[in-house]
Amino acid sequence: MATAPSPAGLPGTAREVRLTALPAGLPAREHFAVVEVPLPAPAPDQVVVRNRHFLVFAALCSLIGGAEGLPLPALKAGDTLFGPAIGEVVAAPDGSALRPGDLVHHWLGWRDYAVVPAAGCTPLDGTLPDPVAHLAPGSAAYGALTRYAGIRAGDTVLVTGAAGAVGSLAGQIARLLGAGRVIGSTGSPAKAERLVSELGYDAVVLRGADRPFAEQLAEAAPDGIDVLLDNVAGEQLVAALGAARQGARFALVGTLSGQLSQTRGGGAPVEIDAFRLILRGISLRGYTGADHPEVDGEWTARLGGWLRSGAIRLPYTAVAGLDNAPQAFEDLLGGRHFGTVVVEP
Repeated sequence: MATAPSPAGLPGTAREVRLTALPAGLPAREHFAVVEVPLPAPAPDQVVVRNRHFLVFAALCSLIGGAEGLPLPALKAGDTLFGPAIGEVVAAPDGSALRPGDLVHHWLGWRDYAVVPAAGCTPLDGTLPDPVAHLAPGSAAYGALTRYAGIRAGDTVLVTGAAGAVGSLAGQIARLLGAGRVIGSTGSPAKAERLVSELGYDAVVLRGADRPFAEQLAEAAPDGIDVLLDNVAGEQLVAALGAARQGARFALVGTLSGQLSQTRGGGAPVEIDAFRLILRGISLRGYTGADHPEVDGEWTARLGGWLRSGAIRLPYTAVAGLDNAPQAFEDLLGGRHFGTVVVEP
């Protein structure tokens, strides 16, 4: 087990989570191992970071499945997992802008210590009152709602996958941008209650209930919906098209129906009525942050103000211990968490 750094030097080893085998279906605890490895000496352009938090996110399923066209490299058996992390710099080269004690955001999560290129670290400047907020993926929801959905005062907004990391923020963002009615979807009655009581959703549609999703949506939004923020695709996207009002704006940010499928072919195929898109003048666009690099800074500034004023809540689950990270991932895929999930190694 890695030792803590001391004035005499850095630990000689670090611990990390590796993928041990490619699963036939969804990844589970047994497909991962926590291993101890030598901690390499940093190069002149690198810093050593002790990770405090890292994000557990469903998109790892696509990376493990090797889906084509992804902006991040696929994971093979034997690879160490990676993802967004917040850590403390414990060693930095002379002349670096980073110093020991600085908190930074970087992409080498899923380990307790990381040797990271200094250029790949973003120092935290105190804009957000809680460092974990830097890991919450609200930027995607904010960007999609401001760049594509163009929310107007009084709009009815549907957020699919509303209890997840993106959805738990998306409904609140929509309200702050002027939405009049906000509807979410989830597969859990307990989560549905929390969405209403804690996050201000007006109504929640239950996936997998004994009534068709489209029928429930019609009751929750009898006059139809103006905006969709979609994290799921599948039948929920089809139902939303059926409920769309004239000129509705749909922004797609995730495809959980495909990522959480046992087949995980890399996509989320769905059959939609193109004639309805034309007839209703519906816009349907996929959002990626890479197309809007200015959004992250804008989102961080607004989130900081909203958090300090109490206008927005950041629900997250913190899982203690690197050994528990694989189980946290399995629990995330099984829908057993609410909001953002982070591990504190």
